[in-house]
Amino acid sequence: MRAADIETLIALSRPDIAPDGTFAVFATSRPDIAANRGVGQVWRVELPDGAPRRLTRGTADGAPRLSPDGTMLAFVRGDAKGKPQVHVIPASGGEPVQATEAVLGVEDYAWSPDGSSIAFLARVPEKGRYGSVEGLDASAESPRHITGIRWHANGLGYIGDRPAHVFVVEAPEADGEPFYEPAAAVRDDDAPAPKKTVVAAEARQLTEGTTSHAGLVFSADGSEVLTSTDEIESSVRDLRTRLVAIAVDGSGDREVLGVGAGLSVFDIAVADDDTVAVLGHEVGDGRDFIAPAVGLWVLEASGPRRLTDADELYLGEGHLSADGDGFLVHDGTRGRVRLLRVTRDGAVSEVLGGDLEVGGHAAAGDRVVAAVARPDSFGELVLVDGGVAHTLTGFGAAAAASGISLPRELTVTGRDGYPVHGWVATPEGEGPFPVILQIHGGPFATYGVHLFDETQVLVDAGYAVVYSNPRGSAGYGPAHGRSIRQQMGTVDFADVIDFFEGAIASDARLDGARVGVQGGSYGGYLTAWVIAHDHRFAGAIVERGFLEPVSFQGTSDIGSFFGDEYVGISADDIARQSPMAVVGQVTTPTLVMHSELDYRCPLEQATRYYSALKRQGTEAEMLVFPGENHELTRSGQPRHRVERFDAVLDWWARHLPVG
Repeated sequence: MRAADIETLIALSRPDIAPDGTFAVFATSRPDIAANRGVGQVWRVELPDGAPRRLTRGTADGAPRLSPDGTMLAFVRGDAKGKPQVHVIPASGGEPVQATEAVLGVEDYAWSPDGSSIAFLARVPEKGRYGSVEGLDASAESPRHITGIRWHANGLGYIGDRPAHVFVVEAPEADGEPFYEPAAAVRDDDAPAPKKTVVAAEARQLTEGTTSHAGLVFSADGSEVLTSTDEIESSVRDLRTRLVAIAVDGSGDREVLGVGAGLSVFDIAVADDDTVAVLGHEVGDGRDFIAPAVGLWVLEASGPRRLTDADELYLGEGHLSADGDGFLVHDGTRGRVRLLRVTRDGAVSEVLGGDLEVGGHAAAGDRVVAAVARPDSFGELVLVDGGVAHTLTGFGAAAAASGISLPRELTVTGRDGYPVHGWVATPEGEGPFPVILQIHGGPFATYGVHLFDETQVLVDAGYAVVYSNPRGSAGYGPAHGRSIRQQMGTVDFADVIDFFEGAIASDARLDGARVGVQGGSYGGYLTAWVIAHDHRFAGAIVERGFLEPVSFQGTSDIGSFFGDEYVGISADDIARQSPMAVVGQVTTPTLVMHSELDYRCPLEQATRYYSALKRQGTEAEMLVFPGENHELTRSGQPRHRVERFDAVLDWWARHLPVG
C-alpha cells in the first residue's frame, strides 16, 4: 500500500435495517485526493443476498436512518453553505428534500416513533458569531467572556458561545411540491427582497440557555426526547451524566438520571416498553475517567442496574440498540470488537465475532447487519441471518489489489512476567528488514486487527513494523488499563520495549541493529520517553504528542482533567513522568510533527519540545500542518495525509535506509 492508496480505504457508517428485515442502508466514506476531502454516498442492499446500489450521489452523504415504517430514509448532506443538514428521500431512492436549516448544521438526529417528525441537535451561536450575521467575520466579533474551566474542543473550537440544543421539525413530504427561486420583481422601497424557501416547516427549539446537550432518542410513545446535559460553564470538570426527558410539546422536562447516580453515559437506547438502557461507567468523584469500566445498565425506579461485568466485557467500543427483550452491544477485546446480545437478566451471547472489528449494527427480527473492518478490508457490510454470517459487500478488493501484508499475532512475556500482546507486519522476502516500533495513542486505546494504513505504507517501503497494546491500553480489562495511572513511562515503557525485543527475537528476518520508533498523541509521549531512556534507535518521529504536562493544563481541551488524573498534580509527580523533564537525555535524531489547530495536544507541546532539542544540539526537524487538528492521520485533508506519509518515508530513508 502506497500513500496515495488511502483512497481505497472505504469506511462504512452505522447501518440501518428495514423493520421487516428485507433491506439495509449504509453510507460509505473515503479520502479523495483530487477533491481533497472525504467523499461518500448512501447505499441500499436487498437482503439476504442483493447487490449494493447507490441511493444518493452527493459529495459526502452520511448517517442514514430509516423511518420506523421503513418507507422513508433520512441522511445528512451539506447545504448550500456546506453545513450538514438532514435530508429525506423515499427508501427506494429519489430526489432529496431538505428537512433542517440549522445555522451551524446538525450534529445528531432521530425519527419519532410514528415517523411524523425528526428531532435533532444543533449548536446555537450567540448573536453575531460564526457567520450568523452576514459580513461579520470572526476577527470583528465581540470578546468571549469565560468563567468556567472549559472553552474549546478539538475539531470544533470555542464551545461556550454555541451550546448544542434540541429541536424538533415536521418530517417533509418527499413527493411534495419543490421550492422555486423567486424571480426579480418591482417592489416597494421598504419591502424586503423575497428569499427562496428551503425547508417546508420551521423547527421548534425545545431547550435554551447555556447548557449543551448530547445524544438523542425518543421515548417509545414519541412524547419525549431523551438527551444528556453538559454544563460547560462550571468550576470543575464533572464527568457524571445527567439525563433528561424533554416533552416534545414544549411543556417541560423531567430528570431520568441524576448526577447523584455517579454514571458517565456514552449512549442511550429505549426499548418498546419504554425501558431505558445506557452504556456507561461509574465515575466515583466525577473526575476519575481512566480505563472506565464501561457496561450496560438499565435505569429502574430504584436506580441504575448493571447487566454486564466490566472485568469480562469492555463495552466502550461502540453503540447500543434495543433488540426485543434484550440489547445489542460491542465488546472490545485483544484488538477485536465483537457484537453481543445481552438479555435483561444479564445473559450474554455472541452475535458476530472473529478476526474483525464491528463498527455499527442494526437488527430486525432474526436478521442483524453490521459494518465491520478486517485485516484485509477497512469496511464491509455483514449480514447475520438466523445465526449465520456472510459478507454482502466487497469494498476491500481495491485495497487488497494495492498489496497488503497480513500481520502476525504475537504474545511476549515481559521482564516482570506480564504477557504483552501485539503484532508484527513484514514485507515479502527473506530480509533482513529494518524495524520500526509503532506506538498507539490514548493511552486507553488499542491497536486492532483492521487494515491499518500507517503500518501498511511502512511495510510497502521495506520496513518491518512491530506494534503492541502495552499496559494502559483498552481491551484487556480494567486493571490493565489503570496500571499506568500516575505511573506513565514505567510498565508501559517496559511493555513496548519487551514486545519489540521479543518480536525481533522471534523472526530472524528482523534486523535488531537497524531500528526506529514513532508514535502519535500518547504514542508521541511514549516515543519521547523511549528515546530519553533507550539510545539504540537510529531515529524517531514524535507526532501530536503529550509532551509537557505543566502547560497541558490551560491549553488542551482536556487539560482540566487528563493530566491531573494520569500524571498527578504535584510538581514531583509531573516531573518524574514528563518527557520535557528528560529531554536533555535525548540524542536520537527526531522529527516532530504536529497540526496547527490541534486543541487536544496543542501546538505548543511540539514547539517547546522541538526548541529544547535544537537548543541542546540534538538533530531535529519539525513539520507543522496548517488547518489540521488532532485527527490529521484519520480524517485530515487527503493531500496533507499523503504529504505526511511522504515526510515519514523521507525521514526514514535518511535515518534508517532500507538498502
